[in-house]
Amino acid sequence: MDERREAESASVDGLTLAPSLDQVVSAAQVPAQHSVIDGRTLQMCAVAVLLGAVAAFVAQALLMLIALTTNLAFFGRLSVGHASPADAVPALGWWVVPIPVVGALVIGLMARYGSKAIRGHGIPEAMEQVLTNQSRIPARVTFLKPVSSAISIGTGGPFGAEGPIIATGGALGSLIGQLIKTTGAERKTLLAAGAAAGMAATFGSPVSAVLLAIELLLFEYRPRSIIPVALACVTAAGIRMGFEGTEPVFAMTDLAQPPTTALAAYILLGGVMGLFAVLVTRAVYAIEDGFERLPIHWMWWPAIGAVAVGVVGRFAPDTLGVGYYNISAILSDGLTLPAVVFLCGMKFVSWSIALGSGTSGGTLAPLFTIGGGLGAVMGAGLVALAPGLGVDVRIAALVGMASIFAGASRAMLASAVFAFETTLQPFGLLPLLGSCSAAYLVSCLLMRNSIMTEKISRRGVHTPAEYVADPLAQELVRDIATGAVDTLLGSQTVAQAQATFTASDGGRQGYPVVNEAGGLIGVLTRRDLLTPTLDGNLPLAELIRTPPKFVYDDCTVRQAADHMVNHNIGRLPVMTRATPPRLVGMVTRSDILSGYRRRLSEGSMEDPSIRLFKRRRK
Repeated sequence: MDERREAESASVDGLTLAPSLDQVVSAAQVPAQHSVIDGRTLQMCAVAVLLGAVAAFVAQALLMLIALTTNLAFFGRLSVGHASPADAVPALGWWVVPIPVVGALVIGLMARYGSKAIRGHGIPEAMEQVLTNQSRIPARVTFLKPVSSAISIGTGGPFGAEGPIIATGGALGSLIGQLIKTTGAERKTLLAAGAAAGMAATFGSPVSAVLLAIELLLFEYRPRSIIPVALACVTAAGIRMGFEGTEPVFAMTDLAQPPTTALAAYILLGGVMGLFAVLVTRAVYAIEDGFERLPIHWMWWPAIGAVAVGVVGRFAPDTLGVGYYNISAILSDGLTLPAVVFLCGMKFVSWSIALGSGTSGGTLAPLFTIGGGLGAVMGAGLVALAPGLGVDVRIAALVGMASIFAGASRAMLASAVFAFETTLQPFGLLPLLGSCSAAYLVSCLLMRNSIMTEKISRRGVHTPAEYVADPLAQELVRDIATGAVDTLLGSQTVAQAQATFTASDGGRQGYPVVNEAGGLIGVLTRRDLLTPTLDGNLPLAELIRTPPKFVYDDCTVRQAADHMVNHNIGRLPVMTRATPPRLVGMVTRSDILSGYRRRLSEGSMEDPSIRLFKRRRK
């Protein structure tokens, strides 16, 4: 049901508020359910397409800003051409260390005097706004986040550009949702559409971007939210093709169909990567806890972390900056094993300290680099120990890249599809799905929160971990409503009704009031009648001054619950859709809660012999 409250005379998902019996009769033709798509959804789709286009250009602008910062910081030139900090290290020597420190000092100042929300990689902060603040991200974050991220990455921060672009796209979607008239649900859709469009604009991976939005931001699967997000991603990916072409981001030589033995090895490798994902997550937050204990203001923490970035970069230049070429080299088996081990170890040290210090940066590219390297090393080990398995080191690297992110973020489907979309290797899909599932399983067994949710969980924000069908939407009101209903006549006096309430010994809190023909007039509660100042001779019909509120027997329990919440009432008369309508029962809050019994029973273990006995009795 849409979050906006409708007017008293409106029809809300089959819940019609009829001021008279004649209107009840005409309202009986209203269907029990509205379509899942309405005019508002079409408007959100149009806004999402525009948002996707803007996010695509913002992504290009941020990439150019990162390149400009890199050229200025490491080469002393004004240029937006691609440049890698690693190329400047031989000439700079130890002078490479102050560069990320200066950048981190600027970020610390921006965070303290601009917005603290620019710290971190952005997705947990977006999740928190979705869950606690109706998807309202402060407008200044839309401008400060990309600038701070460009400074961080451009001065050597070991992060990918995709995290800041995703965060910026989400902030842009939230800003648009605040500038136009929207509901909280629609703002959430726009936030997710902007974030997903940012990912699609970076990697040309629209499908995995949609899945990431579902798994980490939307916390639901509804046409009115999925369709706008998908359209935003398609738009952003299409515009990216105009800038970057159609080549995969991480090009690989063609893979062969893996044999069954190798498939089993890849699934096992995914389980091991799930264990690494747990270790990486705990290490990052242990480092963050260490910074929390420092006796200095958090504004200075990024500069301390940047010292480690600079020192590591002096010995391992390829750890500096975005470093997407590292991922391509690992996936193509273009590095020696010692080089892969050294690169991944140094990348982990640099990234974990920098991220734990609270600077502005992301997690995707570093995790892909680390996971791809670990997968390549383990794949090479399997080839050496058991060549008969048919393991391909390149597929092992691809599996490692995707499964470590699946285990760390709990975005299982997004991880598997992302690895396919960025390499366009169809024979990698089966190993990817199996390995990401195994990593997800191990992560869930060993870790309560993910790398995305641990931070906000520590602040007391609960993140949905499962998206299940609403049990209240699976049952009809007629299945839980109380059948036989005692009623009061509108012609009865207040005194007669008071006597009826007194005789009920406090067990009955309200009665429906009907006319001589049995038509519903309204509901009177004990509070309405047991007032000493009431005239005992007053007919009950004169006490009811608002249209009756009721629910049809073929409406869902969820509709009835929403109706109660919208009007702050604890009980509803239940009417049939016959002509004329007929009162057939009452539904209360207690009845609503009984709608959860089926969900609870589905989670209870049942003895097979009891189940067999039940079948025989039938």
